[in-house]
Amino acid sequence: DIVKDPKFILGGATRTDICQGDLGDCWLLAAIASLTLNEKALARVVPMDQNFGPDYAGIFHFQFWQHNEWLDVVVDDRLPTFKGRLVFLHSAELNEFWSALLEKAYAKLHGSYESLKGGSTIEAMEDFTGGVGEIYDVKAAPDNFYEILEKALQRCSMVACSIDSSSAAEGEARTPSGLVAGHAYSVTGTEQVSYRGQQVQLIRIRNPWGQVEWNGPWSDNSAERRWLSPAERTRPAQAAPQDAHCWMKFEDFKVHFDKVEICNLTPDALEDSTAHKWEVSIHQGSWVRGATAGGCRNFLETFWTNPQIKLHLTEKDDGQDDCTFIAALMQKGRRKLKKPGAEMLTIGYSIYESPGRDGHLGKDFFRYHPSKARSKTYINLREVSQRFKLPPGDYILVPSTFEPHQEADFCLRIFSEKKAITEDLDENIAIDLPEPLHPTPSPQETEEEKQFQALFEQISGKDMAISAEELEYVLNAVLKKMKDIKFKNLSLISCRNIISLMDTSGNGKLEFSEFKVFWGKVKKWISIFLQFDLDKSGSMSSYELRGALKAAGYQLNIYLLQLIVLRYSGEQFQVEFDDFLNCLIRLENASRIFQALTVKNKEFINLKIGE
Repeated sequence: DIVKDPKFILGGATRTDICQGDLGDCWLLAAIASLTLNEKALARVVPMDQNFGPDYAGIFHFQFWQHNEWLDVVVDDRLPTFKGRLVFLHSAELNEFWSALLEKAYAKLHGSYESLKGGSTIEAMEDFTGGVGEIYDVKAAPDNFYEILEKALQRCSMVACSIDSSSAAEGEARTPSGLVAGHAYSVTGTEQVSYRGQQVQLIRIRNPWGQVEWNGPWSDNSAERRWLSPAERTRPAQAAPQDAHCWMKFEDFKVHFDKVEICNLTPDALEDSTAHKWEVSIHQGSWVRGATAGGCRNFLETFWTNPQIKLHLTEKDDGQDDCTFIAALMQKGRRKLKKPGAEMLTIGYSIYESPGRDGHLGKDFFRYHPSKARSKTYINLREVSQRFKLPPGDYILVPSTFEPHQEADFCLRIFSEKKAITEDLDENIAIDLPEPLHPTPSPQETEEEKQFQALFEQISGKDMAISAEELEYVLNAVLKKMKDIKFKNLSLISCRNIISLMDTSGNGKLEFSEFKVFWGKVKKWISIFLQFDLDKSGSMSSYELRGALKAAGYQLNIYLLQLIVLRYSGEQFQVEFDDFLNCLIRLENASRIFQALTVKNKEFINLKIGE
């Protein structure tokens, strides 16, 4: 309907196919421009076996990386227009549509065109390659920055650089040096040459939009290039004249440019012949309010509850004493939630030297041990990444939001030069309960027992056994009188569970001797509850539930802990004693059933072996 002779791609995918429309997604366009420089990556995102030929069905498909998986996004061929012209991204050739359809597929991935307003080029680069991004402030770059760029290009990483505009009104303004401020360039090569007896570090940049080039030292036809030896002048990197490419001395590059973005590619995005590849490991996790959303180190009381990942660095870099790795923490799905009003959370991470023991590290460890390394800052970007060099050893990485109680799913990726081993530092499920006590007569009754016995006789009669309804009355009457704990009500279902747990005679009631054993448990649980009621408010923070349950004999993994917190904590992440009691009763019932089934299974296996 738009043109008579539509084409998917005309003459290959080039920079002239990427013209911005009325949508503020220039960050996406810059990434698409970089994508056209990598044929393999481009062919994965934009399958080339699509066209408007005889088998045309009105649909196209594109592939994007999302949190460790490649998604195939299918779109129809309806595009937003005004007076017969495309409103958003379009090609300079009016009958070429691959770029407009790619933009539509990316908008569908994130929910709408509107969700594409504003972003970072590195975000789209990662979605096109599955790579991990790094952003460097050139003026504050590390001493080995040239080596970092060399290695990135050896690994076929996508590298972009830019000059900051002094104001929004300045836009893309040409500087006296021939460079353009507020404009994205690609870094395509590095070279060290001999010049007047000295080694000079050079860097090659490409202007993806046109012919505007650097006119300073080492530019085309500059005096410096004439001083090269004949052998160096004929080297492929120096000899090949390429459109919109130019060479600069690295020192000049650092003076004129402000920002460098590197998208390090995963092994599956590289050619098999690429000599230098990253080792990659990926972890998926969640911050759950009240359980594992502990906030940053400023909130010590809850920081320790965040997910913890153990990192084993075993192999040093070639010729180095340390191990290089990039840690990239990404919050998942936030751009899709932009329209309903959700913003990017402020995220970051800290790295600690491992104390050499297994299991989730507690509050005291973080109270007395400083971090070995951490992300430069907590920031509200989709991904926070940074490069580190640490001695071989074991480390604990703690990802978190800045504020506690903020929920999100996250993806943590570790890119390392040599193989690094990572594992979730989660607890194994374990139950450590004392053997069940059997009712025994006390040699001498305590005053408390005398009061309970009198209450029992009053309610139950001569058989001294009470039903679930009567137990409900007794426990609620006693526990509501306790001053140190907040207690609302124990339900009838909970009392039936108690009888199921404690009824050794099988009469469906609780005898006084059985009640005494249960009351001993309750007193122990009250003691644990008060121990973890740190502010003496009568209720316990849900973040302390992990420690309280462990003290009661239940070691749970993160998944079970999150489910229990969702079930038993209130809106303010507090657990009152009746909820704590209900939780322990259900856990003990479940553990008894599990132990009984385990014994039965062992007996069955032994029987089969005997047969």
